[in-house]
Amino acid sequence: MLLQPRKTKYRKQQKGRVRGKATSGYTLEFGEYGLKVLEGGWLTAQQIEAGRVAIVRTAKKGAKIWIRVFPDKPITKKPAETRMGKGKGSVEGWVAVVKPGKIIYEISGVPEEVAREALRLAASKMPFKCKIVTREEF
Repeated sequence: MLLQPRKTKYRKQQKGRVRGKATSGYTLEFGEYGLKVLEGGWLTAQQIEAGRVAIVRTAKKGAKIWIRVFPDKPITKKPAETRMGKGKGSVEGWVAVVKPGKIIYEISGVPEEVAREALRLAASKMPFKCKIVTREEF
């Protein structure tokens, strides 16, 4: 089951733009190791889930994983071969707006090599450059 809000105040949103650095969620709060984003952009619910699955499969039992982002922005799309006008398209999916410096995953309860390998695999699923950070760096 992909992440998405149960209920929103408004059905559709404007695109907006990603500017500046992350002002919250840029330090490790829960785990020993984390995956930090180095570029801004949108992270889809499918990408978040793909990263989570990669971490869970590598880390196995004993690992505690935290997902620090949530896709709460609706993305709309008009059908193919549709003429211009006739309003905004229907909601196709959900994305999380991510700014540079944001921590998206945290992990603890596993050895460092296992945690680094799990986060490396998750980073390969992300649409932008990521960096693995540790508790000592903060």
